[in-house]
Amino acid sequence: MTDPLDTAPLPPDAVARLRALDVCAVSDALDTLGLPGATTGLAPMWPSSGTVAGRVRTVRAAPRTSDGPATHIASPAVAAARPDDVIVIDNHGRTDVSCWGGLLAEAAVAAGIAGVVVDGACRDVPECADLGLPLFAGAAVPVSARGRIVQEDMDVPVRIRGVRVSAGDLVAADRNGVVFVPAAHAGRVIALAERIAAREAAMSGAVRAGRSIVDVMHDSQFPTVTAEEIP
Repeated sequence: MTDPLDTAPLPPDAVARLRALDVCAVSDALDTLGLPGATTGLAPMWPSSGTVAGRVRTVRAAPRTSDGPATHIASPAVAAARPDDVIVIDNHGRTDVSCWGGLLAEAAVAAGIAGVVVDGACRDVPECADLGLPLFAGAAVPVSARGRIVQEDMDVPVRIRGVRVSAGDLVAADRNGVVFVPAAHAGRVIALAERIAAREAAMSGAVRAGRSIVDVMHDSQFPTVTAEEIP
């Protein structure tokens, strides 16, 4: 079976370039290009440093409907993942039950997974922190997934806080939040975000050099990068 991450049309250096940016610059680039991708309500569960970036591997959760043995949610996705993948779990924003925990984190780190994003709740946050696994979610709760929710599907399109996300897309996350970059637009989004970050750095340098913030932030100074400038 073909891995959907092998067919996503990404620039070969996309993950490394995205990791060098902050999420705000990526969000601004998406805005400028008129693309959805920025989410609200997802935050780091522990203060990991830098920007987490990688290719999305999706998991869709659903309530358990049978009493028989079931594969634990997200375990097939972790088993299939490769370095620089980010596990993205759509639990429809539920915060009454966890869909990520410590044993999954152990396996994720062993597989080289870059991070985890949960539209819902997680648990075992201290274990994830001790392992150095970046974890973003809507909440942390102690309630186990066992007997409550199962993995309905993986590597299929999901919705995370209203944003459509597919396996093979890119995700970037830091203490500002989480943004998704559609694979088909990754090159333009990253190039524009790099231009935006360079502009912000020039503005910051001007403020440190003593220029008035009113002057620096005036529309006539440091012109805004436009979508038309990015091929």
